[in-house]
Amino acid sequence: MKVIVLCCSALLCSISAFAQVWSLDKGHSKISFMVTHHMISEVDGYFRKFDAKMTSTKDDFSDAVFELTAETASINTENERRDNDLKGENFFDAANKPTMTFKSTSFKKVGKSKYKMNGDLTIKGITKPVSLDVTMVGPEPNPNNKKPAVGIKAVGTINRKDFGLGASMPSALVSEEVELKATGELQKN
Repeated sequence: MKVIVLCCSALLCSISAFAQVWSLDKGHSKISFMVTHHMISEVDGYFRKFDAKMTSTKDDFSDAVFELTAETASINTENERRDNDLKGENFFDAANKPTMTFKSTSFKKVGKSKYKMNGDLTIKGITKPVSLDVTMVGPEPNPNNKKPAVGIKAVGTINRKDFGLGASMPSALVSEEVELKATGELQKN
């Protein structure tokens, strides 16, 4: 039995040794969203504090796994009153639910530099599957340190009420549909 456990451990260690981890360059990345206000104008915002990484064992990224965490209290719409409302219990409840997370479950190439990413988004403790359209450029050597880097843009749409965001807020005031956009650079460790 000991031999089986040791063999399994050695196999898992050797597999993880080949995994490539790509870390986020936060200075060239942004997590943002957009909603329609009063059915006539768009209001956007972003999260100031977030982190992400990509792990892959294949050079073509066909088995890539993306993980993202954002601090809900770091939300910024350039309007302090609105930001405080969004941090409150009716929306993100940042005091009790300080983070939102995303972890991909699949990443498939659908065209040149185009991918479809599915994953689980968790906001306020509610996890729902989401689908994102991804454009990935690279890998290319980073001019500053010559490490391989990729550029990524992921876009998709969620229904805010699915996550308990502003459940009492009428959709005529703020759209239920929220457009998501994540852009950034990831560098191979």
